[in-house]
Amino acid sequence: MAEKKQALLLFSKPPVPGMVKTRLTTEFGGFLTPEQAAEFFKRSLYDVSELAMHALYQLKAENEALVASDPTADKITYDFFVCTTPAENVQIMKDTYDAIGPWPMEIHFLTDKGSTFDDHFDDAFQQIFAMGYEHIVSVGGDIPTMPKSHIVMAFQWLDYFQSLGTPGFVQAPCQECGTSLVGFSYNTPMDHQGVYYNLDGRPALDGYMQKLEERNVPSAYLSPVADIDEKTDLAHAISCMRAIKQAAVHQKELFVPERVLAWVDYMGIQVVTPPNEEHDPRQYIDE
Repeated sequence: MAEKKQALLLFSKPPVPGMVKTRLTTEFGGFLTPEQAAEFFKRSLYDVSELAMHALYQLKAENEALVASDPTADKITYDFFVCTTPAENVQIMKDTYDAIGPWPMEIHFLTDKGSTFDDHFDDAFQQIFAMGYEHIVSVGGDIPTMPKSHIVMAFQWLDYFQSLGTPGFVQAPCQECGTSLVGFSYNTPMDHQGVYYNLDGRPALDGYMQKLEERNVPSAYLSPVADIDEKTDLAHAISCMRAIKQAAVHQKELFVPERVLAWVDYMGIQVVTPPNEEHDPRQYIDE
């Protein structure tokens, strides 16, 4: 039996007014103040962190059951990391999490460096791999509708590719040709260079796909999950979160982002659409 370590990385800025979710503020065409946008992001950060920990506990329980039934199976430890920048923001992140602690899992904090987003993302991955972790699955803090099952399946796909001797890659797109989840293994020939910071207009998702093809890396695709940048993104997320809460009465595996929903209700935000005055031409078929 071998012992392995795998990591969930939440790659995020701290929820400071003026630093996060600025496109939701009135200054940039939204409807929130910088303080309100930061409060939304903080609650989203909490919900995403909790759902990620739930996923890791599920993976842990499944691994323990496997080891109990097969003593030769690998024992896997799952850890939760939060990475932010610059270094002085690490304490802000710690204080943010401590404000509603304790948390069900230990939170490991890192700071990332670089001249571009791609450099920062690579630095975070490299630091964790240098600690001996086999896989990293990364999500952002602004995706409260992320399914818990996505995180579970991401680690399972990376395990599967590794078992074949062909270390792989897993991703879930967001709604704007980017990604809401990215994961790969320590020995996957993959990095983030030129993916998010590029000058030729290529979307991030396409950047990863080009690397996968050039390097012959097997990949897994999970269904898209929208992050929240614009007010229309928030409206979509609110409708989805309300649907999740209603469905969770029967779909017990669903995670309900209660903190964000409580904030939405407190703010009195209502999702509306313009009246639909378009007539469906099918009505004339019956005539």
